[in-house]
Amino acid sequence: MGQVSAESKASVEGALRHAVADPVLLEAGRALVDNDIPHAETLLRERLRRSPTDVAAIRMLAEVAARIGRYEDATHLLERCLELAPGFAAARQNYAMVLHRSNRPQEALAEVERLLASDPDNPGYRNLRAVVLCRTGDFDEAIELYEGILADHPGQSRVWLSQGHALKTAGQAGRAIAAYRRCIDIEPGFGDAWWSLANLKTFRFDDADLATMRAQLGRTDLGDEDRLHLDFALGKALEDRGEYADAFAHYSRGNALRLVRTPYSADANSARLQRATEIYTSDFFQARAGYGVAAADPIFIVGMPRAGSTLVEQILSSHPLVEGTMELPELTSLTRVLRLQGAGDGPARYHEVLAGLDADAVRELGERYLERTRIQRKSGAPFFIDKMPNNFAHIGLIRLALPDAKVIDVRRHPLACGFSLFKQQFARGQDFSYSLGDIGRYYRDYVGLMAHFDQALPGYVHRVAYEALVEDTETEVRRLLDHCGLPFAPQCLRFFENDRPVRTASSEQVRQPIYRAGVDHWTHFEPWLEPLKAALGPVLDAWPAAPVPDRDTTP
Repeated sequence: MGQVSAESKASVEGALRHAVADPVLLEAGRALVDNDIPHAETLLRERLRRSPTDVAAIRMLAEVAARIGRYEDATHLLERCLELAPGFAAARQNYAMVLHRSNRPQEALAEVERLLASDPDNPGYRNLRAVVLCRTGDFDEAIELYEGILADHPGQSRVWLSQGHALKTAGQAGRAIAAYRRCIDIEPGFGDAWWSLANLKTFRFDDADLATMRAQLGRTDLGDEDRLHLDFALGKALEDRGEYADAFAHYSRGNALRLVRTPYSADANSARLQRATEIYTSDFFQARAGYGVAAADPIFIVGMPRAGSTLVEQILSSHPLVEGTMELPELTSLTRVLRLQGAGDGPARYHEVLAGLDADAVRELGERYLERTRIQRKSGAPFFIDKMPNNFAHIGLIRLALPDAKVIDVRRHPLACGFSLFKQQFARGQDFSYSLGDIGRYYRDYVGLMAHFDQALPGYVHRVAYEALVEDTETEVRRLLDHCGLPFAPQCLRFFENDRPVRTASSEQVRQPIYRAGVDHWTHFEPWLEPLKAALGPVLDAWPAAPVPDRDTTP
């Protein structure tokens, strides 16, 4: 790695001194603090129109792009910034973070290494390296990094939280609990730490915990983010005690706060999935026979979140020929690339683009997926699992780009699944889950899309019913392995002995033998589930079968 020249360093320092005193950049910075993105963008674009090499303004505009998810724009801006000022360490740190968020972890690690080469003790750089290592599945190394940071900076509650998450994923529940407890000791109102304890699922709060959570919720200065996390955590604590009415009230308050912060359009989602059924017909796939990459490595596990997909993943990954990874974002990244190639803002723009690609372009998509997921494969097993439940919306892409991959759809009773979603505080990506009506609508659209693929691609998707898996585990496991072309392995029945990292909310549950008590647990909350039942409509009536296909997915 080359050293930054004295000339470059002086250039950066001069630019930053200018930025500190510049009223336009100060105003743009205040707008970013206030999350007034349009105003910040207007100021910065005007500045760059006049001074196109202002590296401070370029970096700030990249932050604007990253805030609204335009990571490709942010990447280009930061690359330009570093071309002008290679020694601009803050810009390089931003660049590494954007690469990480763009699912380019190897490149992100390379940039962090450059930063650490010049400042090896910098806690921010070390923390970012640990974050990226967690993405690549290197949890032992990440945990060691967190330990070093916390030895030097023991009062950093958010680093304790990150260490707790890494420890939980690595199966070190006791140490994870201690880390979350340390967060709370430092910051009693830190809602995310309370929720992280609740999200262990097997953890139980004591009376003192309940008193502390209630006291924190009684504060007038508590922010909404901490408040909603505390509501979800207290809901879980009360549910464990059988106080179902009060538990549901807290879940409802937490969801209401989240919904305000994360608006969601059920109509837009329905339109996207409806368009998918119109595009991905049996004729569509027949006309494209031979497209994609002939690779049988991936096994995709899809379905609704909280339906049992982590359990199925744990069972399959216990097979000696199969490696479990984590919830991989690569398919979503491919859809983002395709969406950027489309015109307009239609609800299914990427599907339209995909339908127009030739065989070479589709093969490149499959090759890109395999290349990007290679970093997650540590064991050398011939097959690996990509468990991202919401990938059910991308089965058309999977079939086209990776026609030899296997797809497993895990399905759970709609009321059991729906309520489990309602009481789960997701970090991101499940915006439909904060309203019982939206959950029912989403589940209904999911069932409709899967019924369509059952007709368009008969036998392609293998369905696992969670309740059947609990009731007769061996029979369902044998069916699952047969579909994947795998010989029976008794280790799959002792999946709870598998010590691999598990990153989802079910991480502690799948480290235990199957238990039947949870199957009907939702019935304790049935008096409050009428909005969910109404939105599910014919899907609930027809369970466990799908209703007769109805192309109109609106209630």
